[in-house]
Amino acid sequence: MIDTQILLILREVYRGGGVTPAAENLCLTQSAVSHAVRRFESRHGVRLWEKEGRGIRLTQAGSYLLTLAERILPQLDHAERVIEDFSRGRRGALRVGMECHPCQQWLMQVVDPFLRQWPDVDLDVTTAFSFGGLAALLGHEIDMLITPDPVARPKLTYEAVFDYELVLVVPPGHELEQKTILAPQDLTGETLITYPVERERLDIFTQFLGPAGCLPRRHRTAETSEMMLRLVRAGRGVSAIPNWLLHEMADAKGLHSLKIGEPGIDKSIYIGVREEDRPTDFIEGFLNIAAAQPFTVPANTDPAGQVC
Repeated sequence: MIDTQILLILREVYRGGGVTPAAENLCLTQSAVSHAVRRFESRHGVRLWEKEGRGIRLTQAGSYLLTLAERILPQLDHAERVIEDFSRGRRGALRVGMECHPCQQWLMQVVDPFLRQWPDVDLDVTTAFSFGGLAALLGHEIDMLITPDPVARPKLTYEAVFDYELVLVVPPGHELEQKTILAPQDLTGETLITYPVERERLDIFTQFLGPAGCLPRRHRTAETSEMMLRLVRAGRGVSAIPNWLLHEMADAKGLHSLKIGEPGIDKSIYIGVREEDRPTDFIEGFLNIAAAQPFTVPANTDPAGQVC
């Protein structure tokens, strides 16, 4: 195999016009350069250059290797910079998993500045996991998990991004519209529309209906926030939605929101990463951008009332 050192020597000899300037540019002694060339010539049975007056003339073998050097060495220089970027966290791939269906609108506000700031990092977002988001993160299937329900595990760390409140939305003119605070019994005659998530992971069941021993008349699911709100507007049911989402989506205008129970259901969105990956520059960059992009409900908006 041809050593890249001989390619470097040939390039510098050609550029500098001799062994002495080549040695200086390579931070080698002249004897070290001469020894490397003689060793190569002896091993391969060729001469790389001939003396010509005070200068040198490359042989055919030397000219061939010079052409090779000018093509390969820039690629190796680039590869070295890329590897350095990988080692410093400036380049790579970031796979983001989502366990928060309504967070897609928020995530898009994070994705755009991240892509601009980290052009050499590939970004992928998925909601499909073989064994759930936590297992995907622990199993290196994803590098980051966005979830409202963090589960503590060794070697994982979570960053709270923003807080919100879960509220119930009803269509205009609904009989619950006049209530200030919702009671569990109020939903026993209603069709409750939720995201397609197990009941054990839906807060309206685990924190509100379940403890009171109540169930809705019917439970159905919808894949997207837009579809949920359109079903509510059409009078097909009621739905529990993050309050920040109501003020971000045009489909929510005119709907009525209710506080769920006396204390309400307060939640937070978290981003989970593996502790070993936490110092990676582009992961730190994503977390910083995410923390600067919280959804907030307008200060002059009553948490329970009509969404304007």
